[in-house]
Amino acid sequence: MDIEAVKNSLNEEVSGLLSQESLEAFRVKYLGRKGVLAQLTSSIPSLPAEKRKEFGREVNELKARVLAIIEEKQRAVSAGGLVQQEKLIEADVDLPGEMRYLGKLHPVTQVIDEICNIFEKMGFSVLEGPEVETEFNNFTGLNIPLDHPSRDAFDTFYIKNHDKLLLRSHTSPVQVRAMKKHKPPLAIVVPGKVYRPDAVDASHLFMFHQVEGFLVDKCVSFSDLKGALEVFVKSLFGKNIKMRLRPHFFPFTEPSAEVDISCIICQGKGCSVCGRKGWLEILGSGMIHPNVFKHVGYDLNKFSGFAFGMGVERIAMLKYGIDDIRLFFENDIRFLKQF
Repeated sequence: MDIEAVKNSLNEEVSGLLSQESLEAFRVKYLGRKGVLAQLTSSIPSLPAEKRKEFGREVNELKARVLAIIEEKQRAVSAGGLVQQEKLIEADVDLPGEMRYLGKLHPVTQVIDEICNIFEKMGFSVLEGPEVETEFNNFTGLNIPLDHPSRDAFDTFYIKNHDKLLLRSHTSPVQVRAMKKHKPPLAIVVPGKVYRPDAVDASHLFMFHQVEGFLVDKCVSFSDLKGALEVFVKSLFGKNIKMRLRPHFFPFTEPSAEVDISCIICQGKGCSVCGRKGWLEILGSGMIHPNVFKHVGYDLNKFSGFAFGMGVERIAMLKYGIDDIRLFFENDIRFLKQF
């Protein structure tokens, strides 16, 4: 047996020792009773006398080399190194990569951000308030009388054992908080959750989102309100959208108006979405009522202002053509991935 050929073969085999099984086969091949080293040792007596000593030394060196390799690889097996290398070798680098889905903002959050961004470009600031409110901020401070139906327990979630606390039924209480804390000029939008004990159906939830907006300064007029809302609807729904204001009543604004836009489905021609009217109502608005200013201590002869409020889910349903508000909160990933 050629000892030089054995040494070369040994060096080639070392890189392939990646598992416990291959290491054991290597040990048996070289150190077994009928292994390579045993065969080399048994061949020594047949060699010429002058070559036996040198050949024996080379066999011993080869045995030491084999033992060192086995010890080194055994330590790697104990540490898990060979297993990791084995898995790495088994990986097929030609296979397509595993798809990693990135998280996205909820469509309602996207619409809130879009609405706030539009008003921020017009100089409004974004402010948030608590969802548990006082009865004064939610009703009295907004000129909602004691006998108004919205104060009934059927229309408001009151906090048990706390007569003066409730889950806010709109984001307008933040208007009272902000005006009590700051003097004009003010231009603020307030996004947030609101709560009403409505029966859940395709167009109602007991929790939904609103964006309240208001501006207070000297000489603010109804035309300022109309101009701000026109910029808003064209920014959100496109330049070709039409807007109209209809007289309405809200306790906290006088005069008050509901704002309609031309149907984004039929472009005002009439369809099932707009009830053949060609118009869709999107928000309520008006000039802030003098009694609201009285409650927060503003000078009625010095300041005036406008306010508006909209349901975010309704805006999102119109924007994306969704006919059931419950889809937003069913957490169906197939629905949410569309936005």
